[in-house]
Amino acid sequence: MPRPRKFDETQVLELAREQFWTTGFAGTRMDDIARATGLGKGSLYGAFGDKEALFHRVFDDWCGAIVALAEEHLSGPDEGALARLEAYVRFVAANTAADVGRRGCFQAKGTAELAASDESVADRSATTLRAVLGLLSREIAAAQRCGHLAPGADPDALASLLLVVVRGVEAVGKAGLGAEAVTSAADTALALLPRP
Repeated sequence: MPRPRKFDETQVLELAREQFWTTGFAGTRMDDIARATGLGKGSLYGAFGDKEALFHRVFDDWCGAIVALAEEHLSGPDEGALARLEAYVRFVAANTAADVGRRGCFQAKGTAELAASDESVADRSATTLRAVLGLLSREIAAAQRCGHLAPGADPDALASLLLVVVRGVEAVGKAGLGAEAVTSAADTALALLPRP
């Protein structure tokens, strides 16, 4: 009979994610994860599998959190859809501007490092972005139904524009262009949404 775990799994996964985020997948050894979490390598392997399995677990959890956060910001009655869209884009910009360590997004970092060689990472990242794209499109369509955005505009095309801006804002912020550039990009993208 297996022994019960004597550690907080959520905390261990957060610490493992922080290590991967800091040093990347290739730059992280299981010894590093063991040191960061305070667990022995045997406990880590027993609970989470090898380094790749552990990375997939924390990457999947992070991607799920991205979608959950977008759902939290982009859900509600039609009447508030445009305000929610604007708040979400500005929220991402503000978070990016506040990232003085210029760590960027864990999803973006993991995708850039591994998507070409790890189909699981590429698929999970694409699924995440499609989910956020769908939420943006839904809110744009809701804003159109309320008469806050032009009814003839394509919600999917506008959602794609906002998604690219949001993801680009994160990249620009990581490059260190500063809060003003990030905020300006977000505001400009929102101003491009066609009003009736």
